[in-house]
Amino acid sequence: MTYLALAVWGAVHPMYYFVSWFLANGLDLGGMVDAWHVNAATSGLVWDLTIAAIALTLWVLAEVSVRRNWRALIAIPATFAIGVSCGLPLYLFLRSAPVK
Repeated sequence: MTYLALAVWGAVHPMYYFVSWFLANGLDLGGMVDAWHVNAATSGLVWDLTIAAIALTLWVLAEVSVRRNWRALIAIPATFAIGVSCGLPLYLFLRSAPVK
């Protein structure tokens, strides 16, 4: 249940900042991407999270192909639509269920 709580927190907390940004700047996705690369620190963080998201996706795919836990695939769209902070704990929650 801790993983599930972290997944919810990882969805809600970052979304607060995204919604705040959209309210201030409109639905300008290009502007948001520009803001992600405003300096070297933010660019580094974007690349760090991008690489982590790709690694998580490959891990999910590899484990799903062995464990046949098809429900766990929901972690992939959660990772790219919400973020690694939601996708990783969500996958760990789904993975922690007994193998059938």
